[in-house]
Amino acid sequence: MEGFPILTTMMLVPLVGAILCLFTSASVARGIALSVTMVTLALGAMLWLNFDIGGAQWQFTERAELFAGFTYALGIDGIALMLIMLSVFLMPICILASWDSIQKRVGEYMSAFLLMEVLMIGVFAAQDLFLFYIFFEASLIPMYLIIGVWGGDNRIYASYKFFLYTLLGSVLMLIAMFWMTAEAGTSDIPTLMAYDFPAGAQTWLWLAFFASFAVKVPMWPFHTWLPDAHVQAPTAGSVILAGVLLKLGGYGFIRFSLPMFPEASADLAWFVFALAMVAVVYTSLVALVQHDMKKLIAYSSVAHMAIVMVGLFAFNVQGLEGAMVLMLSHGLVSGALFLCVGVIYDRLHTREIDRYGGLSINMPYYAMFFLFFTMASIGLPGTSGFVGEFLSLAGIYQVSTWAALICTTGIILGAAYMLYLYRRVAFGVQKNADAARMDDLSGREWAMIVPVVAVVLWMGVYPESFIAPMRADIAALDARIASAAPESDSRLAAGPPREEAANALPHGADGEEGEH
Repeated sequence: MEGFPILTTMMLVPLVGAILCLFTSASVARGIALSVTMVTLALGAMLWLNFDIGGAQWQFTERAELFAGFTYALGIDGIALMLIMLSVFLMPICILASWDSIQKRVGEYMSAFLLMEVLMIGVFAAQDLFLFYIFFEASLIPMYLIIGVWGGDNRIYASYKFFLYTLLGSVLMLIAMFWMTAEAGTSDIPTLMAYDFPAGAQTWLWLAFFASFAVKVPMWPFHTWLPDAHVQAPTAGSVILAGVLLKLGGYGFIRFSLPMFPEASADLAWFVFALAMVAVVYTSLVALVQHDMKKLIAYSSVAHMAIVMVGLFAFNVQGLEGAMVLMLSHGLVSGALFLCVGVIYDRLHTREIDRYGGLSINMPYYAMFFLFFTMASIGLPGTSGFVGEFLSLAGIYQVSTWAALICTTGIILGAAYMLYLYRRVAFGVQKNADAARMDDLSGREWAMIVPVVAVVLWMGVYPESFIAPMRADIAALDARIASAAPESDSRLAAGPPREEAANALPHGADGEEGEH
């Protein structure tokens, strides 16, 4: 692999496919899109297999000086590797999900998805500040088109809201990037991650980046674009939005905010915790009263990503590892739940929960997979959700017992709204004849769902496969931010072992009195 520009190749392959799809028929465009995403997935597998765990932090680096000092610089660490793998894994599934449901402008639709893949890989692989910004902002365009052209009845409103929310926050980030480049004399991301910016400037820089990343995550109260975008987006659009695009915000915090502005991150951790605690409770309660399946899952995404945020700002290894695993898990599980909604939407063309019921009778395999992803979303042991939530909450508990307590209620509320959704869809009386006549999963739908089931179980049973490539990078980040870590609200102090304490009792003192 040495000398082979695999990251550039992984972007060029879908880019060429996107161009070809514009000039072919619908059936050919579908075949090209599926073939191209499978080739990119194979390249991603090569990337993972050749990644040297314990080797250099930045691997597969590529660098070329372009115009006016602009540098084309690519490279990945373990964190970027896992997020790239999530992206290339979900893309073929999105193409399969769109196979029959998209009938108009199929070539343009497939081209938009392939362009989205190019930009997502670019975001995670970019090692230059402005190259990252270009990929980060450009990823808005294909999703804006996917929602605005192929979305539901209210798609124009949702697409504009999505675009404006995410674009406006990024203007402040661009201004901060110009200042940082002038201050440090470079736009190289690895160099900036080790650069000590003035303490007085860090708060302003942190807030500028926060304005962009908080909308992407999305954090409460910047989340209001998300339910509209999910409801109006086609199924595959919701999958990639929940699966990868929301992770751009979390990646931004772990790549920029924490290592570049550690003191400001520590000073403002209480702010992140406060927003996240409100989000976990508020959006979970809102999810409980939803009648639209997509909107319910969208609100659950806000709650889960809130736990990711407090994990990132726990300033310890468990919190950081848990946040990364939970991001990967949420990408898979939330995407799969949107796939499950899409399966029955394609048959009945409604997302109203009350239009279904008793689907376990006529769609037993569908009900089985839907239950599996429901349990993974709740955090059932043996699934990826459990590993991510347990590690995140363990990390949070070390710095804030109150934040851990309130975020843990999200698991209970999550069980409430997810099981309530499942009961109304899969169990009960079949009160609607059209829902009772629906066929079970087709071969194409099995091909979409089974790979996700396999990876969710793999991550739940043997998470080491996913944590190992990231461990050294998370340890390096923890070492970078350790000196700025906020004080824990726990006042417990470690005392001497019980045997030493007993030996230290005054002679003649009674054992029971000593214990008292």
